[in-house]
Amino acid sequence: MDNENIILPETDDNVDKIPIKDIGKIGKDPKMQSEQNEDAPAEEMTEVEENIEQEEQDELDEPAEKHRIKRKKRCRRALASIAILLAFCIIFGSFAAIFSKKGTLSNIELAASFKSAAKDYQLKPEIDEEGNYYFTTNGAFKILQLTDIHIGGGFMSTGKDAKALQAVATIVQHEKPDLVIVSGDIAYPVPFQAGTFNNKNGAKIFATLMETLHCYWTVSLGNHDTEAYSYYDRKAISEFYSSPEFTYCIYTPGPEDVDGQGNQIIKVVNTAGLIVQGIVILDSHSYTDGDILGIQWKYDNVHKNQVQWYEQQIEKMKSENVMKLYSIDDQYFKDHKAFNTVNSLLFLHIPLVEYKDAWMEFANNGYKDTEDVKYIEGIIGETGRMIYHGMHEDDLFEKILKLKSTKAVFCGHDHFNNITINYKGVDLSYGYSIDYLAYPGIDKEGSQRGATVIEIDKFGAHTISKYNLYSGRYNLPEGFDDDIVMQFEDVTFQYFEDGKEGITE
Repeated sequence: MDNENIILPETDDNVDKIPIKDIGKIGKDPKMQSEQNEDAPAEEMTEVEENIEQEEQDELDEPAEKHRIKRKKRCRRALASIAILLAFCIIFGSFAAIFSKKGTLSNIELAASFKSAAKDYQLKPEIDEEGNYYFTTNGAFKILQLTDIHIGGGFMSTGKDAKALQAVATIVQHEKPDLVIVSGDIAYPVPFQAGTFNNKNGAKIFATLMETLHCYWTVSLGNHDTEAYSYYDRKAISEFYSSPEFTYCIYTPGPEDVDGQGNQIIKVVNTAGLIVQGIVILDSHSYTDGDILGIQWKYDNVHKNQVQWYEQQIEKMKSENVMKLYSIDDQYFKDHKAFNTVNSLLFLHIPLVEYKDAWMEFANNGYKDTEDVKYIEGIIGETGRMIYHGMHEDDLFEKILKLKSTKAVFCGHDHFNNITINYKGVDLSYGYSIDYLAYPGIDKEGSQRGATVIEIDKFGAHTISKYNLYSGRYNLPEGFDDDIVMQFEDVTFQYFEDGKEGITE
């Protein structure tokens, strides 16, 4: 029989009987193939192979899978942390809101309890065609500068807020000014010190106080008035201060096409209609260069279009006076040539960089006057950079020199600084601060606390006087601030006697 025709059942017994040359033919026969298909279908073999390949691939992918698992765990932990933080904020916010409301109402009641500071004959402002407030007088005009009131408005600051209110009320009642200008930081809604994010609380408390005192006032907004985390932004606080519900607040939001809130002109005019003094309020903004929370002390400047607006307003006031002078008889014109250029004063919160330039020139000259710098009074009590001006140049001071109108600039911001120094013919002046809250331990220190009084005569000339709260000028309630320490020996004149110690470029 031909071996090629041999087809044996595929059994263990028969395998050994198959000629070696025919072993490779087993399974090629259709019958044998059919038998093989019945015993081990091709699909099952493929599935086994796929499983093997998958196991091999899983071994290769094991590190990536572990990475994915770790990443998911990290995400879950992060989400859990965020959830815990949010829960804490909600709980803290709810707790703070309840107790802060109680403290705010308590201080609003206190603010409403003070006696009026109005004079027997009080100047009443009017509004001109352009929406600017103006006062009319042929006599002197008195401005009281207050700064950095720092009312927290929360449950953690109730006691210190009450002290700030008492200090302000005592000063205003004694001075009886025609106008109070607050150069920033009425509110201080820093939660870990005030116990609230609500910056309108401080604004409400202060506004209530000024309404009670019957004293006209306005404000140049500071960096703390509207923090990034505060409930109300700058526009909202601006709208609050410009509300018609206030009789004595003459704050205006300013033109919409100019950066900032509260860029404002207030005029003092005589009965002939001549502008005796222009008062310029500018918003120096808050923080810049990515320092959203202000923790790097990167402060903003007056912006370019604000400088342009300032120039336009100065030129406009000058034109108004010139036109008015030409409508008056010649003799009057000869006697009032001084009104050709309107004298003006400028108020903002953050100091110009020229404050630092002037002080450094004075210090580098052995604390002696130079051709450009004339020391007048006060101290630099801040450490570190000492003068925390804006980060960039803004050209405002250059414009001031060019226009020859603004004779003095007033700022706040640096609580321990209260110098007045004349630089290139312009007085650069810090106001005394009120703050009982922001600086650690400042509620027990008194050298920096007080007020600045600016008096304007009938020709527009100004004088600056500074008074410490504890100097004996003010009639403080018995027992008020008895634990205060005067940290500087002389609050009217002091500088570093040992040369440039503490001075930084």
